[in-house]
Amino acid sequence: MPNVLVTGGSRGLGLGIVRKLAASGHSVLAIARKASEELTDTIAAASTAQAGSVRFVPFDLGDLEGIPALVRSLRKEFGPIHGLVNNAGISFEGALAMMPVPQIEQLVRINTVSPIVLTKFIVRSMMSDGGGRIVNISSVTAFTGFSGLSVYSATKASLVGFSRALAREAGRIGITVNCVAPGFVDTDMTRSLSDELRDKIVRRSALRRLAGVDDVADAVEFLLSDKAKNITGTVLTVDAGGTA
Repeated sequence: MPNVLVTGGSRGLGLGIVRKLAASGHSVLAIARKASEELTDTIAAASTAQAGSVRFVPFDLGDLEGIPALVRSLRKEFGPIHGLVNNAGISFEGALAMMPVPQIEQLVRINTVSPIVLTKFIVRSMMSDGGGRIVNISSVTAFTGFSGLSVYSATKASLVGFSRALAREAGRIGITVNCVAPGFVDTDMTRSLSDELRDKIVRRSALRRLAGVDDVADAVEFLLSDKAKNITGTVLTVDAGGTA
């Protein structure tokens, strides 16, 4: 079973990706600061299923200096890493003029610098193995303006540029690099929105509905598979046509 590393894998979209990949036969290494009850249940379920596996790796991705040792330990314990899904991210909503500088720094550190540094050391590992798959989770906010999300949008847009340039660098050694850009996804977070705002989002989408976590996870699974071996440097948008 190929090893795939998923950051932010303890809840929400990351947990959905972990479940999807385990069900399709991958050996999933879920990174998060701490395990959630849902992740613990997922690990237990995967251990009894006739498919892949899930292991929890506790790590704070804000610790940039600890990332090289993390990658070394993962490779030593689990073997070659075939895929990396940079999903972990945070968001602070608010007008740029009023946002504290420490919040701006934290957003950029977790959403941009951390995945770049992690990818650097994973790519080194993939080079020695002759190939691999990298999927960066961006957002429709990378190319569509949303008031109050200027810094978050900047971090997600940076992942698109990073992916396209790295696809050129890493393609010659058999590594594909792509982005998945979810829109408003049907999760607990969007369910907490007011009915009026939620209805507005649905009306703006071409399909008159929200995409689900499984829809995004399906896109990630596809880009990690051999079916996507000739797809690299691209962005796959999953938003039920909200940006169509």
